[in-house]
Amino acid sequence: MDGKKLQRQYRDYLSEFKQWKEKPHARQWLLFPENIGSYLSIDETALSKGELYTIITNKKAKGKKGTIVGLFAGTKVEPIIEQLLKISTKTRARVKEITLDMANSMKTIAKKCFPKAIQVTDRFHVQKLALEALQDIRVKHRWDAIDLENEQIKLARENNRVFSPKEFSNGDTRKQLLARSRYLLYKAPSNWTESQFKRSKVLFDQYPDIKIAFDLVQGLRDIFNKATSMQTAYTKLAHWYKDVENTGFKAFNTIANTITLNYRSILNYFINRSTNASAESFNAKIKAFRAQFRGVKNVEFFLYRLTRIFA
Repeated sequence: MDGKKLQRQYRDYLSEFKQWKEKPHARQWLLFPENIGSYLSIDETALSKGELYTIITNKKAKGKKGTIVGLFAGTKVEPIIEQLLKISTKTRARVKEITLDMANSMKTIAKKCFPKAIQVTDRFHVQKLALEALQDIRVKHRWDAIDLENEQIKLARENNRVFSPKEFSNGDTRKQLLARSRYLLYKAPSNWTESQFKRSKVLFDQYPDIKIAFDLVQGLRDIFNKATSMQTAYTKLAHWYKDVENTGFKAFNTIANTITLNYRSILNYFINRSTNASAESFNAKIKAFRAQFRGVKNVEFFLYRLTRIFA
């Protein structure tokens, strides 16, 4: 008996899938009020073919039975709120804290459905924005380096010369330097290998603006790692904002403005140092579970299996 036939046998005869009471609305929403706890996460996950679902999880369950509180098709606010408000006010009032990213939809859901809960913006989403701004600067220089090398190759051919690109002290050409620096810029200097340390020295000598942007990223990371209170973090973020303004980097100014608009929920991180790591970890479990199914052909059955294990 092949795997597919075995799965059909389980679905149609051995499991209780046909009698599953949530089956009629499973594609649109699934709700498990009994799994609500004091500390929740709200995030997005892709189930099949890039279709997004909004998922609310209980941190205390640690990715095991009782983790899933709610699973909703799409990210549209109104249908999600409509279902969550079916849970009693008393039960929803038990939620003390909810961790989320900076999407307005997430914030609206949290505010409307869990009004007594403190909203905490996931620090890693904030840091990711800064890292993306840094990489944008590197990528811009890389395109410039590719254009320059193409011009040099063209000129060499016109003069019947063999083009030989200049190499820096670490053996990289300019184009290679900018391509190979991608991963070291994601790391703190203490985690660099010896070759990455040498490459960084060349990179920062050649591109001082990348060094300034890298220092901004490290400065933001240090605030989250080292600030011991909300007040200290607030002061440090104000100084960081000033540093960003002084650079004139457009991408970083956008991040600074985003932080300003979300500063209350960002500072709430320093109460319990809560992140969305549990939600990201659970998303990885869903991905692995999906891989076992070799994709999701029957969405309802996939959700049935998922909730039997994690709800």
